[in-house]
Amino acid sequence: MTLPPLRLLTVFDTVVRRGGIRQASAALNVSQPAVSQSLRQLEDHLGARLLDRSVRPAVLTEAGLLLHRATVEGLGRIAEAVEEIGRLGTRTADAATIACSVGFATYWLMPRLAGFYDRHPDMAVNVMTTQHGAPQLTAGVDIAVRYGDGSWTDGRVQLLFAERIDPVCSPELAARLRNAGSGIADATLLHVDVDDESWVRWSRYLRGAGLPPNRRAGLHFTNYVQATQAALGGLGIMLGWRSITGDLVREGRLVPFLDAPMVPPDGFHLVTSPRPRSAATCQAVGAWLVEAAAPAPPDA
Repeated sequence: MTLPPLRLLTVFDTVVRRGGIRQASAALNVSQPAVSQSLRQLEDHLGARLLDRSVRPAVLTEAGLLLHRATVEGLGRIAEAVEEIGRLGTRTADAATIACSVGFATYWLMPRLAGFYDRHPDMAVNVMTTQHGAPQLTAGVDIAVRYGDGSWTDGRVQLLFAERIDPVCSPELAARLRNAGSGIADATLLHVDVDDESWVRWSRYLRGAGLPPNRRAGLHFTNYVQATQAALGGLGIMLGWRSITGDLVREGRLVPFLDAPMVPPDGFHLVTSPRPRSAATCQAVGAWLVEAAAPAPPDA
């Protein structure tokens, strides 16, 4: 069976998302009969009814559900590709794009980026952020900074630095807890809820350090920046990854609560695209990142 025209799939997707033919016609700026005709053409092409019109409002049939799931995914991927193509057109020959997590960008990369521009005033670094995980080397990304074991094959992999994790909090909270004789088991813990098996959670840290479970519910956040701000505000103790909290500890804005660091087997890596827009710029940025990571906080 040949694929139906993209125009018909777009009309079908709009009808489902908008909740009916009338709403879809307004969104598409076409008449309701034109929308109905497009739906009939799509159904005739597929040889199956997509909408059960015996009820009001009409609902998707089993065939309609299957097609809608595929249409959402397909149109979504097309939209992503269009965005990437747009980014390709706006990048300059003397620019490189780095993709990394929002926490890494906020607390490690951005404070150091001025050092790169001091050395390379004619080059530009574009930064794209993701909530978690390992950013992809898409057509618009020259370098991805990923946390993991380095076993990726989509680009040249180079270790940036190993990680170190230990509990940190504001100096004021640390003083209050110690004056009250409270330990980790009695403190409010700050949790970052991510769908990433490599992410070290409090339960794993406490087991590894031989510490008792925490007796409080704690506070939960969807990204590391939120948790860091909560820690700076004295709301609880967080697991401090040196890539993010290392500078804050050196500045005294956060302090270690326990002298029990965990060194996970994974680390942060640079993954460089085999087809960067500017090989010279990409090489300069990569060399600078490795150099900037070299004086990272020493192990205690």
